[in-house]
Amino acid sequence: MRFRRISIALLGAACLPACCSNGAAAADLTYGQLTPVPPSASQNPLSGFEIRLGAYDHDPASPERGYTDLNVDILSSKLGMSSSYWWNLAIPRAHIGATVNFGGKTSVAYAGFAWDYDIYRGLFIEGSLDGAANDGKTGADATHGYNQMGCVLTFHGNVSLGYHLSEHWSLMGTLEHSSNANLCVQNRGLTNYGGRIGYTF
Repeated sequence: MRFRRISIALLGAACLPACCSNGAAAADLTYGQLTPVPPSASQNPLSGFEIRLGAYDHDPASPERGYTDLNVDILSSKLGMSSSYWWNLAIPRAHIGATVNFGGKTSVAYAGFAWDYDIYRGLFIEGSLDGAANDGKTGADATHGYNQMGCVLTFHGNVSLGYHLSEHWSLMGTLEHSSNANLCVQNRGLTNYGGRIGYTF
């Protein structure tokens, strides 16, 4: 009887590691099944893209003053990365946008590249250089109440000072200007000021 008890005890001790091992494996399997790995941010096709909406005072020093414009701007993520700090600053974001006037004055659509630089604790500056098209007056003769844009195709650029409110949201004050660099007969241009809010995916 004593021999049988000893044999059973030894057999139980021999089976214990296997049982524990199988239990751990089962626990691991169950844990793996119940806890899926979250998808990587890089799998999101919109990751890094940003959309901005804003309101501008329509060229307050021009014949077209007295109106408010709607601005819409869509920016891509940065077009690459570099291990060099200075080269990384030179890599832009592509963007496309429009400043629309609903009072019959000049509206502008543009596309080009934007560069940004973080100054300090969420504060940043940004500038862009673009090609643009407008629906303003392009003739040689001045038209009362309108800017003489000179030609339909112009250059466009803006400068912004902004602040990152969070990982996704930002606010910025912006100055934008469109002109043809004196390549056409007239070049009154268009300069708007305002504020924008941005959301980054």
